[in-house]
Order: sequence, then C-alpha cells, then structure tokens
Amino acid sequence: MIDLRRVPDLWRRCDVTVRDLPLALLLIVASFLPVLRGHETQVGDLPGRPFDALAAVILALECLPLAVRRRWPAVSLILVSLGFVIAELLSYHMVAGTAIAFALLSAGAHLERHRRTAVAVLSAAYVALAVALDQLGSTEGLDGFVTFYLMAAATWCIGSWLRSTRVAEAEHRLRVAEATRTAERTRIARELHDVVTHHVTAMVVQAEAARYLTAVPDRLDATLGAITDTGRRAITDLRHLLDLLNPDHDTDGRSPAAGDLRTLVEQTRQAGQPVEFAEEGRPADSIGSAEIVAYRVVQEALTNALKYAHGSHTAVRVRHGEKEITVEVSTDGSGSRSRSPGGSGRGLAGLRQRVDALGGEFSADRRADGGFVVRAHIPAGSPS
Repeated sequence: MIDLRRVPDLWRRCDVTVRDLPLALLLIVASFLPVLRGHETQVGDLPGRPFDALAAVILALECLPLAVRRRWPAVSLILVSLGFVIAELLSYHMVAGTAIAFALLSAGAHLERHRRTAVAVLSAAYVALAVALDQLGSTEGLDGFVTFYLMAAATWCIGSWLRSTRVAEAEHRLRVAEATRTAERTRIARELHDVVTHHVTAMVVQAEAARYLTAVPDRLDATLGAITDTGRRAITDLRHLLDLLNPDHDTDGRSPAAGDLRTLVEQTRQAGQPVEFAEEGRPADSIGSAEIVAYRVVQEALTNALKYAHGSHTAVRVRHGEKEITVEVSTDGSGSRSRSPGGSGRGLAGLRQRVDALGGEFSADRRADGGFVVRAHIPAGSPS
C-alpha cells in the first residue's frame, strides 16, 4: 500500500514542470464549466464568440505553457500572451484568460535577464492590443484599459517582490553559512593553538634543560621521560581534536584533559616551572563550557609562563562558585625569559573571545615587578 505520509515528499521530488502542469490543466477544465460562464478574464468587451476547434487551439496555447512558467518563464509568458491576444482579438472569452496573470506573476518572480526589456515589450504590445480592440468596436473605454494594465502591472510587481525576497533569503543563508564556517575555523584554530602551543612549549623548554644535564644521568633520564610523556599527551589531544572534526566519530566533545587542572599543573612543574596551585570549592560533576574555558585559561597562562618567565614562581588560584568560576594565574617575574618560540598574541585573544562568549570578564596585565597576571571570571552553569 502507498504510504500517504510520503506523498508530499514524493511530490516535491517531481520535476518542476510536472508540479506546474496541474494548474494549466485546471484552467482548461474550468473553461468548459457552465457555472463559470460570464466570469471569464477578458478585456475589450467585444461580443463573445462560441467555442469551436480554433478556440480549443487557443485554449491550449494560453494554458499549457504554464507548465514551464518556472523553468522557462520567458517562453511561458510569450506563448500565454500570444494566446491571450488572439483570444481577445477573435472575441473568445474564456476563463483560461486568467493564465496571463499566472504567467506575469511567474515571469516577475523567475525571469533573470532582460526584465526591463520584457516590461517595455509587454507594455507596447498591450497598447497595440487596446488600439486594435478599440478599432474593432470595443466599449471598454480608456478607464477600463488603464485598469486592466494596472492590474497586470501589479501582478508583475508582486512577482518581482517575491523574487527579491527569495534572493535576499538566499544571500542571508550564504552569509550565515559563511559566518558559521568562519566561526568553526576560528574555534578549530583556538583548539589547535591551545593544544600544540602548550605541549610543544613544554617540550622545547624541557629539551633546552636537558642540554645541561648530560653530566647528571638520573636527572637527564627524568627530563627525557617528561619530554616523552608530554609528546604522548600532545598526540592524544591532537587525535581527540581530529576526532571532533570527523562527523562520523562517536565522541562527547570533551577534551581528554578538560577540567584536570592538577595534571596540567604537574605537567608544567615537570617542564621546570615552579607552580603553586590552590583550588577552592568543588568542581562541577559534569564538565561544561565554563569548566573547559577555565582549563584553557590556566593552560594558556602556564604556557606563557614557560615561554616568557621560565623559572619564575607561578601561582594558580581557581575558585569554583555556584554562579561563576574565578581564575587567577600570576608570575613574579624573577625568572629568565626562555628561548622558546615567540607568540603572536593569538592565545590571549582567543581566551578573551571564549570568556566573552559566556558573558564573563577577562584581563591580562603586567605587574610592576616584571611579571604578569591573568584573571578571568567565568559564569558557571553553561553545559557543554
């Protein structure tokens, strides 16, 4: 049995010509209905002529082109207009004359090129038709001809309005799609920056320290082991990020280390940075947007400490409140600047965008003693 619920979907899949054909057939049938006699669409008020074989040909010429009114609007308009002109000149008054309105509406909505030319030609053709009908004894009068023209022009204008609305909607969808792609690229760039910069900076700092430990095998072995562990964590995080880019991968969207601040601090200590860590309150049971942003703030601040204040005493304080998470990371500026690769400022800018997106506050300032302090107030309760 045919599933009636699938009928609308099957109908939408049909070719546009097939979907436009029923209106043409409906007007043909309506032209033969006795109940509609006297309600024909016509101009000129010439005495009507009874239907004959020629009337059937004109009827087909007026109606059947409506099947291609969206695919070939110019062709449809020309054929329908020709049929209408012949019908009026020969005094065949038919309901099918309404086809001219549908052809004008469709042309106004779908005609892409030579629109002004089409309007000029149609206007000139109508003037010629009005003059010819007047010569044949029409009683329409100037007012009647002008009214019919204005109605036809209004129909064209409605079609033009529909076209402009459709174009504006298409442009809006393109802008939204482009903005979505840009936002996604920005998000991916931030994630790559956070993951790569932190781990690679730690590895570079550890490798630089290892150069001076060749005479101390135990410490050298521990440093090389830390570099290996950092590299493995970088690979794990990058694999997870690539999984997020794969729409077919089953993932909860959470970074493997998101929310594990103690592990992050310990990794930084292994890279040779003295870090004091204090955490107040209880973290949320489920990792949400606020927790992830707080983690990224600490991660970026510790990365900058490794790059620009290596060896400086660094303090990390995180307070989990009911309504917000407060993060403060500071260095005292007592260490020496590392020879790690310089930064572009993208990291702090990305953090500001992350915090602002949640309605929070972010600041990154230098201290009087040469150190720096990063503060963030992140509204909580934003599930990821």
